[in-house]
Amino acid sequence: MASGTPSKTALVIGATGLIGKQLVGELLNSDRYQEVRVLVRKSLRIPNPKLVEVLYNFAQPDASQVVSDDVYCCLGTTMKQAGSKEAFYAVDYEYPLQTARFARQNGAAQYLIVSSMGANPKSIFFYNRVKGEVEQSLRAVGFASLHIFRPSLLLGNRGEQRTGEKIGETVMRLFNPVMVGSLKKYRAIDSAKVAKAMLAFASQEQSGVFVHESDELQAY
Repeated sequence: MASGTPSKTALVIGATGLIGKQLVGELLNSDRYQEVRVLVRKSLRIPNPKLVEVLYNFAQPDASQVVSDDVYCCLGTTMKQAGSKEAFYAVDYEYPLQTARFARQNGAAQYLIVSSMGANPKSIFFYNRVKGEVEQSLRAVGFASLHIFRPSLLLGNRGEQRTGEKIGETVMRLFNPVMVGSLKKYRAIDSAKVAKAMLAFASQEQSGVFVHESDELQAY
């Protein structure tokens, strides 16, 4: 990480989610950025002079508001939250790709996105297929650096009750210690580790397309 006065700007979409909240904190505390912009529907209520909140409506996108050096995408929903496949597709495919194209058009060099373990554009499972499709489309946008993060089941305080995921978290916490070797990549992962990994890889400023599987992210 460069020393001296920070000169770069970060943009976060999905800042209110499990990883997004962790990430915003990491970016604000980092000496890499002089400004951290977030596209939000309402204020995060975080008193920090580096934070710039941009009220944004993805249904009425505005390219002029998507400006930064590094873009971090933590957008994601569930079928239950979305209510339909069409709504899910909009949040997990259309919005990340739309934002990426705007950002690249405005000169952004890096794009970092949280995808999912099992992402595959040819998957028989709708969730994994959409994740794979957005990964595939992002590769064609033309960023100097594209980082794709594929975490396993995420651990952390979501601020909402998801009974199925809470049960899954409890079970995975019990089994994590015995999941070794080829099973290591299936271990549940703390959301904070993913956030830390995103900042760490952005700071390296390496050119190319990089896919980070869950077991790699555990190191953070």
